Amino acid sequence: MEGTVRRGAHGGRPPVAHSESTARGASAARGASAARGASAARGASTDVLIAGAGPVGLTLAAELRRSGVSCRIVDRLPARLPYAKAVGIQPRTLELFDRMGLVRDVLDAAVPMRGQLTYVNGAEEGRIELVLPPEVPYGFAALPQYETERVLEEFLGRFGTRIERSTELLAFAQDPVGVTSRLRSSSGGEEEVRSRFLVGCDGAHSVVRKALGLTFEGGAFPEEYMLADVEVGWGLPPGYGVRSMHRGEDGTVDDLLVCIPLPGRGRYRMSMLVPPELSATRPSEPSAGDSVAHGLEGGTAPALADIQKVLDRLAPEPVTASALRWSSVFRISHRLVDRYGEGRVFVAGDAAHIHPPTGAQGMNTGVQDACNLAWKLALAVGDAAHPRLLPSYDAERHPVGEEVVGRTVRHATEGVQADPADPETLLLREAQLLVDYRESPLVTPLSPGDEAPLRPGDRAPDCGGLTGDIAAYPVRLFDLLRGRGHVLLVYGHHPAGDTPGDLAAAARELSRGRVETCRILPADAPDEAAGIPHHHDSRGEFARQYGVEEGAAFVVRPDGYLSACLRPPTVGQLKEALGRVFAR
Repeated sequence: MEGTVRRGAHGGRPPVAHSESTARGASAARGASAARGASAARGASTDVLIAGAGPVGLTLAAELRRSGVSCRIVDRLPARLPYAKAVGIQPRTLELFDRMGLVRDVLDAAVPMRGQLTYVNGAEEGRIELVLPPEVPYGFAALPQYETERVLEEFLGRFGTRIERSTELLAFAQDPVGVTSRLRSSSGGEEEVRSRFLVGCDGAHSVVRKALGLTFEGGAFPEEYMLADVEVGWGLPPGYGVRSMHRGEDGTVDDLLVCIPLPGRGRYRMSMLVPPELSATRPSEPSAGDSVAHGLEGGTAPALADIQKVLDRLAPEPVTASALRWSSVFRISHRLVDRYGEGRVFVAGDAAHIHPPTGAQGMNTGVQDACNLAWKLALAVGDAAHPRLLPSYDAERHPVGEEVVGRTVRHATEGVQADPADPETLLLREAQLLVDYRESPLVTPLSPGDEAPLRPGDRAPDCGGLTGDIAAYPVRLFDLLRGRGHVLLVYGHHPAGDTPGDLAAAARELSRGRVETCRILPADAPDEAAGIPHHHDSRGEFARQYGVEEGAAFVVRPDGYLSACLRPPTVGQLKEALGRVFAR
């Protein structure tokens, strides 16, 4: 599969401008003694404490609660911010939301992203159509971040969990059996919370990252930008983003306008360079207390007249902006932590990686961080995790963060057109459909001589045309996976393999009942006796997507990646595969 993310030398990272100094807090994060920890654990208030209630923290909380894990999620803000910061939702993120069971609510609120129109010095120079292969179930979408947070918060509420707002994480100390955290509410009252794990989803200025002593190397772009949420009445086709540039005589871009469609008639989130009169090189978030210049800034917000001046220069056609909902000045940095956690404390999302917004990669990468970590934490809380399961979070996600930071920096400085990938591969990578974990310690290598294109660590593809014995309509594979954890998919029967019944029994035993089995039968195979749920591959789509002609089995993880591809499937191979994940 093309577009594989690999963990390579540090030379693949963006140039380092300076490093955030965090070592001073490391000893505090490792402070408490084991004896004190063992005593406090008996009165633990929650399994997992999550700092930060943005899309990443909410996704993590929802996945934990869906797995039956208790958690608390705290956020220092009194309410969600009404800003359309992260807007793009990638097809891979929609697949994850489908697995969680909330994609319908997201689709109802979002608008499609159909492509991008590019203009240079007033002339149209290209049109990008965001068209994916037909087997990909979702396209590209746009939704303001606060709406994404609303959908996730409402979904989380179905499990009886609420965000504890105006609550700030002050400090924490971890020991071999848990984490003790100190919280402060808006009233000034402080509370000590005991949890088995702590996850910092608390953004670019993460308290968790600093206290844990993680480095955050990288730098900042010198430019400042304006963001604005406005309406325009131009005649451009709906669903298309707009990128309009002015190039000087030397060919460099000296003026820029980027517009992303939002729900609502003629509504866009626009970004543009800041005029000198609004540029004050202000610190992003005055209370941050660090050197990370990233995100929305304080000070005077751009007025509608400031936005109109840019439109007068760069809009593809004469247009007047109206209905300004909000505006701000923002800075962009590119940074990556040296590791995604230590001991019982982890970081995810912007707390682990920040980069240019090119390609709408940031929030989506953070959501995948959360989905990767959640199922591993759930097994650890249930004392069912192999000792190397939690360390695999860094092994799998750090290379992804490294690749995303490097790619978005290149695209921001050189342009997407400078990417050496062919257009189809580039689009699949931007959709985050090419991320894989082939080098993960959790995946089972292929058998010698197995040259199948679908390999352990790859994304489990969807397919349609699966028919059952009762329902009169075909379903998709993702319909069968929705709401489930680990799933063993057994296709047909291989003469050299073990029976589906033996495989299902072994999966139940080895996972202590945490792996469900589904059978996929060839279109012309006879119906099976009751015992294992089964569907017929009536259109042959499963066989094509999974590259099988005779019996095979696949272990699909809760985050939609393949732990193992067994051809032929044997109980011995299955034991080896599940033994990498589950405690023996």
